[in-house]
Amino acid sequence: MPLIVKRDDRREPFDEIKLRTGILRALEKRPVNSEDIEGTIDRITHRLQTLGEREISGRLVGGIVMEELRRLDEVAYVRFASVYRSFQDVTEFEEEIRLLQSFPSASAERDQMSLLSDDEPEE
Repeated sequence: MPLIVKRDDRREPFDEIKLRTGILRALEKRPVNSEDIEGTIDRITHRLQTLGEREISGRLVGGIVMEELRRLDEVAYVRFASVYRSFQDVTEFEEEIRLLQSFPSASAERDQMSLLSDDEPEE
C-alpha cells in the first residue's frame, strides 16, 4: 500500500483500521449491512493499491472514501464530509446537501446495479 501524504506533508503508512473506523463512525446507527460496509472498504483499498503509486495524497483518499460513502449512504456521506472538510456552519452543510442532490440517489444507483447479474453480459 502507498504512503499517505498528509496536509502538513507528513507521510504515514496506509492504515486500514483508521479507514474502517472513519467509515463506521460515519455509518453509526445507519441501516447499512456489514457486507456492504466490507465491500466498500475492499473497493477503497483495491483502488488505492491499483493506483500503483508509492505515495498518494490524503486528499485523494478522502475523495475516494466520500465517493464510496455517497453511493452507500447519503447521511453517512454528509457526516464524513462535515468532519473531513471541517464544516464551520450550517451553510456548509446546505451546500454539500445541494451538491449531493445533483447526483442520482444512492438507493437508485444500488437498485440499478442489482438489476444486472454477474452472468449476464452488458449491452
